[in-house]
Amino acid sequence: MSTGGFELVCEVEPATRPDLKHVRHQIGVLSSIAGTFLIPDNHIGRATVSSVAVAHEVEAMGGRSIACLNARDRNLLGFQRDLLTAEAYGVDQFLLVRGDEPRVGGRTSELTVRTMLTEARAFESTLGLSGGRKLRLGAATGLGELPAWKREADFLFVQVGFSLEALLHWSEREQPQMAVYAGVIVLASSTMARGLAQTIPDIVIPSELVDRLDRDPKAGIDVACDLLLAIRDSGVFQGVHLIPVSCYRPVAARLEHLLNRPGSRHDAKR
Repeated sequence: MSTGGFELVCEVEPATRPDLKHVRHQIGVLSSIAGTFLIPDNHIGRATVSSVAVAHEVEAMGGRSIACLNARDRNLLGFQRDLLTAEAYGVDQFLLVRGDEPRVGGRTSELTVRTMLTEARAFESTLGLSGGRKLRLGAATGLGELPAWKREADFLFVQVGFSLEALLHWSEREQPQMAVYAGVIVLASSTMARGLAQTIPDIVIPSELVDRLDRDPKAGIDVACDLLLAIRDSGVFQGVHLIPVSCYRPVAARLEHLLNRPGSRHDAKR
């Protein structure tokens, strides 16, 4: 579903130490192409600075934030604490996810994405947010059948991929009626590509792309930028969830040129 315009949501690399300097630098660089930033939560099973706290920092810098909250590390009380903290900070957009497998320990097993959606709606209803604001709650999805409960979300982030055709086929089949952001990741090396394919079997990385990365590590930037523009020009999706990883500087420079060149269809920064 397209609701007009095109929004580029950039994911930032979270802070694994009590220092937000690197996060602030990413926001400053990526602000040339995006106005909204996704803040991961205990990324890839490693402890990070609270996504709610970093989201507040983004808002203070003039951007819009989406704080990721995963079910893996929370029980119900912890989730309610995070929602209260977010309300105190004025953070009102969340991506609710299952969470990567932890490097140590296990899952709490008390929460799922579905129960977090339900509990967040109940929190919103019983507490009443300041200024009459509403929470904007999102969920992640692959390219399979979209369950009924995910259709209650305000937006969807589609798992990263490398095929526009697969994205369009999924959208035509599922007919989502909310904002949908297609996932695009920058592969910084062939090693990263092979590791991602092993870690997440659902992601199909073309072998020719891996070969290109063997010859030229910068090929991942070209492929990601080309796919982003193709998704934008399809007119089907609300926007793209871009994961630039450590390549955020060259990606920002490249996209700033491509998105603002004469004849560019849309302005991706909103």
